[in-house]
Amino acid sequence: AAARLAAEQEVENLSGLSPNPEKDIFVVRENRTTCLMAEFAAKFIVPYDLITEQADIPLSRGAEMKGKCGTNESELELSWLEQAYTLKLFFLKEGHNTSRGPEAFWRLSRIQFTYDTSERTYFKDAVSPGKHTASSHWLSALVTPAGKSYECQAQQTISLISSDHQKSVQLLLSEVRLQPFDIPADFVFSEEHKCPVDQREQLEETLPLILGLILGLVIVITLGIYHIHLKLTASQVQIPRDRSQYKHMG
Repeated sequence: AAARLAAEQEVENLSGLSPNPEKDIFVVRENRTTCLMAEFAAKFIVPYDLITEQADIPLSRGAEMKGKCGTNESELELSWLEQAYTLKLFFLKEGHNTSRGPEAFWRLSRIQFTYDTSERTYFKDAVSPGKHTASSHWLSALVTPAGKSYECQAQQTISLISSDHQKSVQLLLSEVRLQPFDIPADFVFSEEHKCPVDQREQLEETLPLILGLILGLVIVITLGIYHIHLKLTASQVQIPRDRSQYKHMG
């Protein structure tokens, strides 16, 4: 059964299709159907040598990948530079009760990053070089309603704790489009669920336009009312206020 499942599973690195050289695209397919899709740019900031030095490690194009799709749990594993670096992303789908009734959502539940400080591309003369693992604890990130994809263009930072003297490794994610469950069709994302930062930026971009339209409408209405008022007052008979002038009338 395991051999048959492996034969039916396909994993594809489609990063070459992205116009952004820093952005990677990964697809996991099972039974000839897409079950996990991920697009993002990623970089790790790893302190070493008593935090006096740090390495900036991008996720390299052409990374080897593995994937696992499940009803409620999915995984994506990426390795590059001859497995000197390995990133594992774990996704979980679950439900909870709200005032509107039961609702399902998925989230990024765990991250594990393994790195080798003896690798010389990004680490320069590290003291006591070797492999270390940085992991998240009690993570609840990229929370998205079930049946939707997650989208966030803004950069997000997630902190991981390393086995290397409990140092903090920073994962920088940007230009994210991700869906680990319930993909509607082959290579097609579901409707996107935008992150709060993108929603706020979109509001900040459209708010001046909305306020400008409202202000313009108020000015037009005010000028219209003023014009109508002038016409009405011009057509009215002027009644003299001095009563002595009444005898000259009639």
